[in-house]
Amino acid sequence: MTRNHEIRPDLDEGIDRKVLSQLRARFLTLNEGRIARALEGLSSRQQAVLTLLPLFFHVNHPLLPGYVSGNTPAGLSNYEPDATTLADAQRLTRSFSYKPRHGSNPPRPIHGLFLMGSLGTLAQADQSDMDVWVCHATDLGENELAELRKKCQLLEAWAESQGAEAHFFLIDAARFVRGERDNQLSSQDCGTTQHYLLLDEFYRTAIWLAGRTPIWWLVPVYEEANYERYTHALISKRFIRADETLDLGHMAYIPPGEFIGAGLWQLFKGIDSPYKSVLKLLLIEVYASEHPRVNCLSLRFKQAVFANQLDLDELDPYVVVYRRIEEYLKARGESERLELVRRALYLKVNRKLTASNNRTRSWQRSLLERLAHEWNWDDRHLALLDSRSQWKVRQVGTERRALVSELNYSYRFLTRFARDEQTASLINKRDLNVLGRRLYAAFERKSNKVEFINPGIAPDLAEDTLTLVFAPSKKETGQSQWGLYNGSLAAHEWEHFAPIKRSRHLLELLTWCHRNGVIDSSTRLALHPGASDLSEFELFNLLGSLQQSIALPLTAVAEEPLLRAAVPSEVLLLINVGVDPLKHHRDLNILMTTERTDSLSYAGVRENLVLTLDQVTLNSWNEVLVNRFDGPHALLDCLCDYLNHLPDGPQQPRLRVRCFCHNRAQFIAQRVEEIIDSAHDLLLSRLNHRYLLQVQQHYHVLELVPGQVKHVALATLAELVDYLARQQTSYSPLHLDPMALADHDLALILPMGQPACIQVFYRVHEDQADIYILDEFNALWQQRLPYHDDQSLLVPLQRFLQSIGFRREALLPMSGVSPSSIELQYYQVLPSGPMRARRVESRPAPVLAPNQPFYDVQAIVGKAGADRVQVTLYCNQREFSELEHGDHLFRVVAREIVEQRREPERYRCYITDLDLSGLAGDDQRSSNVYLGYKADLERALNEALEQV
Repeated sequence: MTRNHEIRPDLDEGIDRKVLSQLRARFLTLNEGRIARALEGLSSRQQAVLTLLPLFFHVNHPLLPGYVSGNTPAGLSNYEPDATTLADAQRLTRSFSYKPRHGSNPPRPIHGLFLMGSLGTLAQADQSDMDVWVCHATDLGENELAELRKKCQLLEAWAESQGAEAHFFLIDAARFVRGERDNQLSSQDCGTTQHYLLLDEFYRTAIWLAGRTPIWWLVPVYEEANYERYTHALISKRFIRADETLDLGHMAYIPPGEFIGAGLWQLFKGIDSPYKSVLKLLLIEVYASEHPRVNCLSLRFKQAVFANQLDLDELDPYVVVYRRIEEYLKARGESERLELVRRALYLKVNRKLTASNNRTRSWQRSLLERLAHEWNWDDRHLALLDSRSQWKVRQVGTERRALVSELNYSYRFLTRFARDEQTASLINKRDLNVLGRRLYAAFERKSNKVEFINPGIAPDLAEDTLTLVFAPSKKETGQSQWGLYNGSLAAHEWEHFAPIKRSRHLLELLTWCHRNGVIDSSTRLALHPGASDLSEFELFNLLGSLQQSIALPLTAVAEEPLLRAAVPSEVLLLINVGVDPLKHHRDLNILMTTERTDSLSYAGVRENLVLTLDQVTLNSWNEVLVNRFDGPHALLDCLCDYLNHLPDGPQQPRLRVRCFCHNRAQFIAQRVEEIIDSAHDLLLSRLNHRYLLQVQQHYHVLELVPGQVKHVALATLAELVDYLARQQTSYSPLHLDPMALADHDLALILPMGQPACIQVFYRVHEDQADIYILDEFNALWQQRLPYHDDQSLLVPLQRFLQSIGFRREALLPMSGVSPSSIELQYYQVLPSGPMRARRVESRPAPVLAPNQPFYDVQAIVGKAGADRVQVTLYCNQREFSELEHGDHLFRVVAREIVEQRREPERYRCYITDLDLSGLAGDDQRSSNVYLGYKADLERALNEALEQV
């Protein structure tokens, strides 16, 4: 490292021109090193593009690339081409000869050229493009700017012919300082303006090619807040000439709204390319956590130059970002996130350290080796990362958990920051809501949804050979399941291997394989159908139908569909998958001899050949869902589900009905399609009111709906509570007679019900507390829990209600800017203890500290057949299913939780998130239904905890 010799130019003590010259020389020395590194990684033709660009903007010559006309603005400040540049130009066209610009002060409207992007950095690759900022005079007219834009377009085309991808951005420095820009940051800009964060990136990464140098270089960090006064003094007192420098503004303050805008953009890109976004998302988190006193990287960079610390490796833009994130995460003790950042950086650089060809040792490889050694990565770990192109399902699944967790954390951080800083404008609120829906659609688990496991992690998950097996479950008596195995396995050979994926039903497994590219057109499948009737012919046609209905890759979802609830776009109905209906019929002879008999009602026997239906849906958010219907009412159940999810308006989903079973497949599919085509819309439910009164020891409720009054008699308080806890489909006000429930807490609580609001009431009884909840439809939930303090009682509940609230909002149409949300309110019933309740006092919502760790236990409850449900638990993103653990599910999860806890004492475990869409699709269930399942699951889990 260069010897430390810090320069501190001070206005009050006088500024030395020699000192300013030394400062500029230091920046230029560092700049020369970066240019040399950039050129080192380019071909000779690409090198010529980079070195000739200043000349092309300096002169207009018909023989040179980029020539438009003699009126195109030309002339680069403080630039004269050297002999090497002129020789390169003459190699392009021998007729060119350079004539210096005449006059004592010829106009030079091009003020500076700067190179942005990965060139000259650790991450430079063969495909790295050149983003060039062309800083020009502010007084150029529209015609001149049009000529200059045309010149840039011609230069981009010429660069492409030389094997280089170049993009030019016209920058008016005076307008830029005011935050005015004509161009977006890219063709896929997220829509929220970023200025200071872009400037921060420019100051610490841009390579100066020619022209004026930034005056920002000469302003000490401790004078950043006095930037305008300081730069004015430099010029007015003639320490520097005005035509020597370029003023793009200061970095004294970054508005908090920019963190939101930049975070939105990176999260949007991270959905498809998470590794590329992890570094920038964490840097935004670092900056936002320091707000308003942000020690941004550009200021650190400048401070290092002032201190004469010019180590090219340590000032590499990617290394600087990594070091800052490393510092932040180490201080927080978040080693897993830091390890993810290291992997993201390594994969971004994409230089395989285990490659056998070490003859061409670049500076990038040497620097990366030093970092890997610093991280204590061994050869085995490096080999795993270097084999990323061969990663398949298991490795991708592990990596996905870490990446999705990071993206979700970033979204929650941005949402909380926007709320706390109260900086989210209307467009930011809209962007946040749309982005939340993109994340929900891409990563959120819910019953029947096919999980997409490869968001830009590995290039190809397709397997050469797979084995598909249908066999009895070893964990669930009387149940069978499908398993997918690597390789071509013989009968019973598969029993000695762990499957890639298990599913109760075949279509769920095949759709997962298709959506994730595990099975493609070249995959060979070995089939062991077991007790099913599946044939290779049917299997081939099932896969073909999936490929036809869900064409990959999926088209990106525009913003407009995300403003509304998701609706089906493509629906594929597959009938009798793996089932021969004739085997289940009482009289085969009649069916075999009657070709035109109705598939739903046969002459003489009145039997139904539609035994099962699998519905595969691609919706407007690009979610893929699989629903299974079987039993005597399978067709009607499927029909109701299909009709309930049809969108309003003329735009309807494309429906395909297919059947490939052994017998009568064509007739069955045709008959089902006829039934669906002739179906009618369903009636809407209506709002009702209720009135509660107490007569003797009995309770009576009058239910009032237009044109009808219904009386419900309830013998006991327990019956009343059960009645009040019934699921509601809409808000139902409850009015109390003044004498009703006079001695009970509910007398104070029930009249307080409000629509679109979840109200939590609690009353403390020494070491226990009664919780009462009136949900958004005014249904009641009641539970007694252990009590330590208000925070420990209410925080788990707050976290759970926020989680199900997020799921609800993600499925509602957005009205105007943002969807309507359900408010959470908290109250304490007083006094505590056994005395009669006298009053209810409002309490603030419990604080979910952003840095407070908690153990995430997510539950997904879905159907497992007639009158049966299946439970899948996710502990910190790790899956535990009944398919794998059967009746021991809660015991296994309890053991996992205990092993993860650092404290020796056994304390209560809570469910933090719950999905019930597998029981009722996307229909909105009232919150008390979620609370009921939550209580049952927690009871089973905590009983298991006591036994571990």
